[in-house]
Amino acid sequence: MSATQSHGRAGSAVALPPLTNGPHRKRLGLVALIATFGGLLFGYDTGVINGALRPMTAELGLTPFSEGIVASSLVFAAALGALSGGRISDGWGRRKTIILLAVLFFIGTLVCVFTPSFGVLVVGRILLGLAVGGASAVVPVFLAEMAPYEIRGSLAGRNELMIVVGQLAAFVVNAIIGIVWGDVPGVWRIMLAVCALPAIALFFGMLRVPESPRWLVEKGRHDEALAVLRSVRSEDRALAELGEVENVAKEEQESQQIGWRAVFSNKNLFRILLVGIGLGVAQQLTGINSIMYYGQTVLVESGFNESGALIANIAPGVIAVVGGVIALSLMDRIDRRKTFVLGLTLTTSCHLLIGFASMMLPVGNPIRPYVILFLVVAFVGSMQTFLNVAVWVYLSEVFPLHMRGFGTGVSIFFLWVVNGFLSLFFPSLVAGVGITGTFFLFAVVGALALVFVVKQVPETRGRTLEALEEDVTTGAIYLVHKNG
Repeated sequence: MSATQSHGRAGSAVALPPLTNGPHRKRLGLVALIATFGGLLFGYDTGVINGALRPMTAELGLTPFSEGIVASSLVFAAALGALSGGRISDGWGRRKTIILLAVLFFIGTLVCVFTPSFGVLVVGRILLGLAVGGASAVVPVFLAEMAPYEIRGSLAGRNELMIVVGQLAAFVVNAIIGIVWGDVPGVWRIMLAVCALPAIALFFGMLRVPESPRWLVEKGRHDEALAVLRSVRSEDRALAELGEVENVAKEEQESQQIGWRAVFSNKNLFRILLVGIGLGVAQQLTGINSIMYYGQTVLVESGFNESGALIANIAPGVIAVVGGVIALSLMDRIDRRKTFVLGLTLTTSCHLLIGFASMMLPVGNPIRPYVILFLVVAFVGSMQTFLNVAVWVYLSEVFPLHMRGFGTGVSIFFLWVVNGFLSLFFPSLVAGVGITGTFFLFAVVGALALVFVVKQVPETRGRTLEALEEDVTTGAIYLVHKNG
């Protein structure tokens, strides 16, 4: 298939005019930048607790158990936010849903900043979690539906890059505020308040951003969809894409393959939903967020003192951003399946090496902490370069239009649930079996995930969303994978 062709539902080749440069490309880049402030908020809100928790505990008198509730309440609420956010975006629109999420980010931030007690703080963290989960489900879908298929991977993948930029920003902002205002009572409130700024930017920015043209076509608003496409495509490309989307939407209506109910009446749609769930769960079972949330704990366990671990913990945050930049350059050049296989191979190898290093280098050995730090950085780099960005992009593109919000939301719901349980039990796991047992366990899970990807995950790169929809609905996407 040529770079300017896709397959329609009838199976015939449908030529799309090639992409061209011009004001419409700059407009598309601006739309993507504004939308990815949702990813920035996602990253900052999940990372800021790392530095805010200790002064927060001192002021509010938190116990270890209530600390865990503060940290994990956002993550479990994010699971519900992903599920509900996807459904809301299917009915209400991607753009309006993101605007709603910006408001939720802002309100949640204010509740946390001005909280008088532990209970109100948890309410604020839950509101932020709902916003984080909603953003994780809706923003990648919005970007995928706005993007030309040739650059869909790199455009939709910008959201994951902004997530790790947000996490790194949280680490840096915490360090700066802690140094400058460390003796000020309630310094953790200042750390949390910074989140209000990107929330305001997201709200006002999305007011000037158009709705997803594919969602508009599904709702019968064809003239509006064409106007949007004309703003981010050349004239001939806009007309050609609109025609392709209209044909798919029409055949969906005629076949009555619409909405989440169709998922349970079509075995192929149900199967792709299970693939999405499995991929999201596999991503989390690598333990990546355990490192991002509890990296300091792992490094202390490996032999660093607390202050040394805090400084060393910045290294995984930096390599995550570097890996994200590399991943964007690879997304439109390497097949998704190859990326997943390479990523899981590397991360599982890192797990094994961390386990062996902690076993062979006893506590007290002067090189032990540095070897483990190097391997942790290698793990995070491998994860970010080959898995994190690719998984989020894959989930945003693999589901048919009529179930895209639902399918993405359900997949990310399970991703967040696994994330939550790992966050809750990771310290206990390290305390119980040490670094050696913890990372050997991650290695076993990684090997199983690798088998799952090889056997079950079909390819999506280099094809229009409409062509993918045809093959997913009929099951042909699995035949293409087997023949390949």
